[in-house]
Parts: sequence; C-alpha cells; structure tokens
Amino acid sequence: MRLARALDAEIVSADSQQVYRYFDLGTAKPSAEELAAVPHHLIGVVDPDEPFSAARYQQLADAVIADITSRGRRVLVVGGTGLYIRVLLHGVVPAPPVDPGLRASLEAEAAQHGREELHARLSRVDPTTAARLHPADLVRVVRALEIHAQTGTPASELQRAHAFETDRYAYELFVLSPPREALYAAIDARTQRMFTGGLVEEVAELVHRGYRDAAPMRSVGYAQALDVVDGRLTREEAIRLAAQATRRYAKRQETWFRKERGAVHVPWPYQEHFASLTQGNGP
Repeated sequence: MRLARALDAEIVSADSQQVYRYFDLGTAKPSAEELAAVPHHLIGVVDPDEPFSAARYQQLADAVIADITSRGRRVLVVGGTGLYIRVLLHGVVPAPPVDPGLRASLEAEAAQHGREELHARLSRVDPTTAARLHPADLVRVVRALEIHAQTGTPASELQRAHAFETDRYAYELFVLSPPREALYAAIDARTQRMFTGGLVEEVAELVHRGYRDAAPMRSVGYAQALDVVDGRLTREEAIRLAAQATRRYAKRQETWFRKERGAVHVPWPYQEHFASLTQGNGP
C-alpha cells in the first residue's frame, strides 16, 4: 500500500483464491478501507463455481495492465501464486488441452489405488516434476501425467524449453524473505485471526449458498473450516492444522521463487530496500 502511494501505482492481485467472489476471510482480501485508498484489480472477479486457470488470469491481467498504463500509472503485481506471476511475465507453457476421458481415468486410478501410486507413476515418466510435487497434490500430478500421455514429453521438458522465451513485460521482481521464525509467527497469528474473525461462519454461509464443492473450498483454511462445519474437527484442531498447512505452503513458495529468474530476495527490514525504489523510474 505504501509503495503504491509512493509510485502512483495501482495494485493487480496475483492470488489464485482472491479472484473468487464471496471467499473473503480465508483469502485475506483487502478491507473496504484499503480498496478505497488504493485501486485494486482482479479481486472477486469470478464466481466460486466458475472454471478458472492461469491462462485466464493472464488474459484478465493483460487487460487490466493495459488500462492502468494507458492512464499513465504504474503497476504493482502483488501476490504469492507463483504460477500466475510466471505466466504473466513469461507466457503460458504450450501444452495440450484437457482430455476429460483421460483425466477421469487418472482420477479414478487415484481413488482406487491411492494418490501415492499415481505420484509413483509420474516419478517414472517425469521424475523432475514428481520431485517438486507432493503426492497429495492430485490436480498437478494428474495434469503432468496428462501432458506426458498426450505428447510423449515430460511436462518438465516443456517448461524448461519455455524458459528461453522472451519476457512479455519489462519488470522487476521482488520476493520478500522474512526470517523463518517471523514468518511462522505471522502465519500462526493470521490463522488465529481468520477463525476468530468468522471464517467458520463464512464457510457455513458458503455451503448454504451451494459452494461446498467449489474449487476455493479446497484451499488451506477453508478446507479445515469446512471440517469444523461438518463436525469432523474442533476449532482448535482446525486452527492448528490450517497453520501447519500454511507453513508447508510457504516453504513451497520459497522454493518456487528461488527458481524465478531475475528475482531479488529482499531481507527484513524491507523499508531500507524499497526506499530507493520509490525514487527511481524503473519498469
């Protein structure tokens, strides 16, 4: 928010959950006051049961960025969904479209034999992709297997070749890198705030509106709150498990952004680093 004011910039969200309407507390959407203070984009723009992808995000972000720059303002793309940032800056990796029959077959195989078996199969045909995916990440494991089955090429090879494509925008990429203990303390505090602030009640209302099976309901925080609504967890158990899952996600984010070319990892205190940025005229 401070950078946006100093740079006369508008904020474009790169958060894969904040794009959905009605899912507010668990995605930490900006408050009404923050939205009024600095223009934000791509927050609450699709219905929870509407299909959404990184490619669709790229299309929407391109349109928003074109509008912002046409008005002579700068753009701050902010958020932790690494894939969204990657496709915005470098484009979508060329891959075959989804084959519903193949996908259904792979998902049925996972249901029958377990996700670990499907992950082991991926390890045999694409060990690079398998090494960076947890066996529980069924969506990405299935997609990688789809790509290999349809093209005969591992998804990791397509991604490696795509890394040499020309950048789509001039940009500077900053990754905030707080000390691990500070990061975990912030995660624990935020998780507690979400639940005490009404996350379980928000989930109960979303279920009432018919969004029990919507994609964002499977995200960290919402999945645990849904278990509270359904009586499978107590609030205390849900808070503990949600914080634990968020810490694991933060580790995966750190690994992802360490591999992003051109990324500048900014240590605490951030203000010292960004003070000079607000004086410059970079991308």
